Amino acid sequence: MRWGDQLISGDGVGQEPTLPGLRGLLRSVRTPEFAGTVFHEVEARSALNEVRGPSPLPFRWTVNPYRGCSHACLYCFARNTHTYLDLDAGHDFDSQIVVKVNVARVLEKELRSRRWRREPVAMGTNTDPYQRAEGRYRLMPDIVGALARSGTPLSVLTKGTVLARDLPLLAAVARDVPVGLGVSIALLARDLQHQLEPGTPSPQARLDLVRRITDAGLPCGVMVAPVLPLLTDSADGLDALLARIAAAGASGATVLALHLRPGTREWFLAWLVRERPDLVPAYERLYRRGAYVDPAYRRALSERVGPLLRAHGLAGGVPTVRPPAPPPEPGGEQLSLLPLPAPGTPMGPPDG
Repeated sequence: MRWGDQLISGDGVGQEPTLPGLRGLLRSVRTPEFAGTVFHEVEARSALNEVRGPSPLPFRWTVNPYRGCSHACLYCFARNTHTYLDLDAGHDFDSQIVVKVNVARVLEKELRSRRWRREPVAMGTNTDPYQRAEGRYRLMPDIVGALARSGTPLSVLTKGTVLARDLPLLAAVARDVPVGLGVSIALLARDLQHQLEPGTPSPQARLDLVRRITDAGLPCGVMVAPVLPLLTDSADGLDALLARIAAAGASGATVLALHLRPGTREWFLAWLVRERPDLVPAYERLYRRGAYVDPAYRRALSERVGPLLRAHGLAGGVPTVRPPAPPPEPGGEQLSLLPLPAPGTPMGPPDG
């Protein structure tokens, strides 16, 4: 990284005391390649993040090399985690990106612990590990390599086409450890994508990524999430999206409705007031009980989606890896079509 001439000093970021919650800060960087974005390079104290408490998820451990995300999805559940850094859950989340530059080295050490049981590790459950910054920082190859060398199964959920860079590596490590890959594609309409997911690759680029993953011999599922009530939830629209996903070679799909946690709720609803004020009363009714959409809506969406998933051969869900069954038979771990959480599924407290 030769960004020394881009260091920030004296403008209220990095060397000024505006980030008191950011432990291990080494430097803050701007670069013309990422206009309007500040990267805060930190030394993390830990890499493995435990999902605490009862959970329906098929894994207990995650690794998050970044905090904040330049994908800038209005509906991203992780937005509120930026408030722990005294940053806001809106624009700061999109533009103030924390980069754990030593994450692979710390992870390697943690994986050598005698207490590590080689349980599956998921990535992409908080912010996207293949957001644009990964093209510059290249943290994921060393993370994937460390997990594979330790015999740890891994899964990745992403919107980022940067993952294509690592396909040879992922295909190679899949010969030694179980690997599950998922791509998130919530909609096809480019105008809506530009508004709701302004920093993401196009839906077509992500469909192409699904094809590249399956061409590399790896199963790939798709998260159709979040489904936005009255915006992307029509039967015709979902049918068209699932048809394109099936044509791209996906092994399965999981469809989940939008939910609006604090931080995300305010950011998303502000957009709705600006762009679709006609829908505001309906959203107030659907989300009157809190973060999760009304149960009657969830049931109706499930009834609408189930036949479509079966018709397109996508009812298997998103591939990830099974939790270990003690004692495992040699070579006995297999891929399981269990749903990864959608971007927007609560994962517990933010990691370090």
